[in-house]
Amino acid sequence: MFRHSLVTGVRDQDMAARDTAGATAGAGRRLDSLTEDTRTYDAAGVSLATANAVVERLRAAVESTGTSGFGQFAGLHPLDERRLLAATTDSVGSKLLLHRRAGTLRWGGMDLAAHCIDDVLCSGAEPLFLLDYVAANRIDLEQVAELVEGAAEVCRAAGCALLGGETAELPGVYREHELDFAGTCVGIVERERVIDGSRCAAGDVVIGLPSSGIHTNGFSLVRAIVGDGDFDAELLLAPHRLYLGDVHALRASTDVKALAHVTGGGILGNLSRVLPPGIEARIDWDSWERPPVFAWLSERGVAEEELRRVFNLGVGMCAVVPEVPAGTTAIGELVAVA
Repeated sequence: MFRHSLVTGVRDQDMAARDTAGATAGAGRRLDSLTEDTRTYDAAGVSLATANAVVERLRAAVESTGTSGFGQFAGLHPLDERRLLAATTDSVGSKLLLHRRAGTLRWGGMDLAAHCIDDVLCSGAEPLFLLDYVAANRIDLEQVAELVEGAAEVCRAAGCALLGGETAELPGVYREHELDFAGTCVGIVERERVIDGSRCAAGDVVIGLPSSGIHTNGFSLVRAIVGDGDFDAELLLAPHRLYLGDVHALRASTDVKALAHVTGGGILGNLSRVLPPGIEARIDWDSWERPPVFAWLSERGVAEEELRRVFNLGVGMCAVVPEVPAGTTAIGELVAVA
């Protein structure tokens, strides 16, 4: 599911979008039926508006358990007077279908671990461990091994234990050859080291950390464009980037007031999740170089507005800081709004 246990609040919007996509695809939507005029996420079967509506529908039930607030990338739960646990859950989503076709399921495992760890980083926490869940119509041992080995590779790089997981064979739920890979990452943070965006103010700078490509969101639309044809796996399926080293370097050099992992909803949609009321980000969309995959999408009829609404466009993590550190790229600033 797509609910988090939270104290400072969390809800990963793109998870609901992927849940919606899965339900639609299961109902038999043709993913190769888009025309040049309908190259949008909605037309591919995923509604970001529905994702937001799901959050509001579940708010009362979640907050009845003693938690409060929504919008951050990882939920925080007190461990003791000094420390908090940070937790997040996500999946690779429909990118796995292309990974399976391309023979790159190991990259899918890397996608999952990096995505979950990056979400935990946004709270200021250090990753402790990852749990995974593999489900399929029929379990293929080699496919499961590739996924888990890919996740383990990223976990080793992050100093994060792959603590265990679950493998489920569900022929009544998944169609033949379908599989899913989800995970939960738990981290730990000192209370005084929490990053929650509450100190962000007008005049602060938005720093963009480069992505490796599309990462792990928007693939219902990508798949609709690809259809049953051949595709360039190196271009479309590059593994999700791990930002642990980048975040450590930034925090060592400046005051990081907020971190936004650019997942479903694009740069502005994810920055808005960590900014306080009355503050919004203004982005200079020409301030960085986009990876070639976004030109590929544009050439196939995805409008600029839709690219900005759905994809990371080459910026996979945003940091809000008081001034631009040396060697970083400023992509925008914060402004006060009425």
